[in-house]
Amino acid sequence: MHEIKSPPDTPTDLGFDPNTVLVKESDLMLEPAFLDALNAELEEDLGVEAAPLALVQIGLLHGLRDSMRVVAQAFSTLRGSHAASLAPALALRFLPGRGSETPGTLEMHGTWPDQRESVVRLARTGTCQEPSCFLSAGYTSGWLSGTLNTEILALEVTCSSAGHDACRFEAREAEAWRVRGDPRAARLLNALPFPAFRKLVQTDLEIQEFDSDGFDSDAPIVHIWGPVMVIPYAGADEAMRAIEMIGHDGRAREVSVVVLDLTGTFVDEAFGALALERIVETIDAWGAETIFAGLSPLSAPVVDDLDHKPLFVHKDIEHAIASAFQVSEARRTLA
Repeated sequence: MHEIKSPPDTPTDLGFDPNTVLVKESDLMLEPAFLDALNAELEEDLGVEAAPLALVQIGLLHGLRDSMRVVAQAFSTLRGSHAASLAPALALRFLPGRGSETPGTLEMHGTWPDQRESVVRLARTGTCQEPSCFLSAGYTSGWLSGTLNTEILALEVTCSSAGHDACRFEAREAEAWRVRGDPRAARLLNALPFPAFRKLVQTDLEIQEFDSDGFDSDAPIVHIWGPVMVIPYAGADEAMRAIEMIGHDGRAREVSVVVLDLTGTFVDEAFGALALERIVETIDAWGAETIFAGLSPLSAPVVDDLDHKPLFVHKDIEHAIASAFQVSEARRTLA
């Protein structure tokens, strides 16, 4: 496994072969017997200090592969009424948290409720001094980076193998971690080849560009695919009328995530901000989530100041839709 056979543009300083079944099958990733053997082999081949970095890299590649497959599947279902299963291989539970400390960046807090990696670690080495769910941290980083189309690092902050009550993580965009100056985050960021891994996964999965004929973001009509509803914003009144149809359309009653497409829209600080507040508040009252897409840089400060904020803000409609399917699946599995 330690022999590197990398395709072009893939880093050659990895502690594993990116073409083996090890990084092809996510189901193997957290099987206790496999994980125990993987730890033993990496420590023997790389040493106890380098092995954790290899685990994070392996997890990152798994997470990117799964999430980018999700994005491709979500796009392929846009013409139909049913979405594919979008659950990650690793159980993730996101927690309510404070806003990002770095304006304009994403920040999430969560746990790995199954604690599978931690259980294996305890059985193998006993209580650890520091958080040690390296594969889980890498997978979560890859899953969020691929789904949200940016570079996100998940860092474990408490671990049951270190005597804590839960395995908790904090996830931030790479730039936000750099601003914080966290030494653990800096070490991991230096070891995680996000662009090269993303290119490798794209090649392996043969992901095609989203077919614009399947979704016309300029068309002033509402799209509903199962639990996801997309509303092109053509003004506050039109958007609210579309939202109010939730109570009258049988299909819409199953909606759990609403994507508001703001592409080409300038949101002013007065009427525009009030309209968005009203929309988000109304959707919240249904018990659904709101995601904004296509927000212009000029409108971003207005959205940052909203009292009722969307769950996520995406630069493009395609990734907003993929994220919406992910959120709806997470809500379904946690219900």
